[in-house]
This record gives sequence, C-alpha cells and structure tokens, in this order.
Amino acid sequence: MTHALNVGVLALQGDVREHVAALEAAGARGVGVRRLAELEAVDGLVIPGGESTTIDKLLQIFGLADPLRAMIKEGLPVYGSCAGMILLADRIVGGTADQRTLGGMDVVVRRNAFGRQVDSFETDLEMAGVSGGAAGEGALLRTAFIRAPWIEEAGPDVEVLARIPAVDTAGRELAAAGKIVAARQGSLLATAFHPEITGDARVHALFVGIVAGDDGGRSAG
Repeated sequence: MTHALNVGVLALQGDVREHVAALEAAGARGVGVRRLAELEAVDGLVIPGGESTTIDKLLQIFGLADPLRAMIKEGLPVYGSCAGMILLADRIVGGTADQRTLGGMDVVVRRNAFGRQVDSFETDLEMAGVSGGAAGEGALLRTAFIRAPWIEEAGPDVEVLARIPAVDTAGRELAAAGKIVAARQGSLLATAFHPEITGDARVHALFVGIVAGDDGGRSAG
C-alpha cells in the first residue's frame, strides 16, 4: 500500500472510538462517518454494535440508508459487528415489523439470540482467516458477546469463519455450541461478538486486508 486506507466507522451508535483505535492498530486510518460526504470518502466501513432497530432509523434520518445499500451492492467492503451483523443480513428473525436491513450477505440472522444483557459472556473461540493459527487453521480469540445475534442459515457463497465452542473458558458447556458467529461473503465480514473491547485487533486486521485487496484474492464475489 502506498498510503493508509481510510476505513470509516459508522458513528451513529456503539463503540466508535474503540473501533477507530483497533483499525489504526491494524494499519488503517480510522474515521467517523455520519454524513454522506464522509461515507463517500472511505475505502471501507465498520458498522459497530448497538441497537439494530435504532441504527436502522438513524441511517434513514441521516440520509445514509439508501446510499450505503447501493454502495454495498457495488462492492464497498463492510464489517458488521453484533448489530452490524444484523444490518448486513438479507433476512432476520426476531426483528420488528418495520425493521429493514442493508443486506448483502446471504444469511438468516437471529436478533438477540443469546438472550438479554445479563446473559452476556466471554469465551475463547477459533476463527479462520485471522493471524496466529497454524496453516489452514484458525486462531484462538477471546470474544465478548453482548445481547448478540447468531447466524441460523448461511447461503452457499458464505464462508463460515467461527462457531460457538462446546465449552467456555471455565469449562462450562455452552447451549449455543455450533452456532455460527462469524462469516464472510466477498467483501463483507460479520461477527456476532465485539473484538473492539477485548484489545485484540486481529479481526480488524483481517478486514483491513479485505479493504486493501491483499487477502489472497478472496475479496472478489
């Protein structure tokens, strides 16, 4: 790369500052995005966690929903974390009657799949595509799930990157074992967890690689 990539973080709700810091740790220039001109100036975009229905409404209020939907169709790299995963899904379960998504990923996502705020938890899981694993294997990540979704169905063009393990770090069995919590389709990346709050920038580094197009050509499609 001859210059730092401009990777935006949708600054309507969620851990904007933490995502910006993680992007900068991964070698990109992180910038907040609230206006159309700011959106049009970035090479890629992170949609942080929060309340997916609120973000949907704010996207419409700020005049970003339709332009962003069109940019995703045109190939803009986007990473959605937690609520961002919901917004990237073509179909959702458990949403409100008037809730819309941006779409782009051929997945069915269940909103608030793990339960309420008190059901939030952390666990280590293996995620393909991030650095630190052996050849052909995923790296172990500490992950935080906060009122998180999961992917119930994934289309044939969706690459599953991570699933909930059988047990958590304390050795307790997890009822959600096997549920898909990270996936990729072309230039779109989604995780049910929040990597920005665990101090590990490897998921952001994966996304920066997607934006840069230096991930082995897998960004096409």
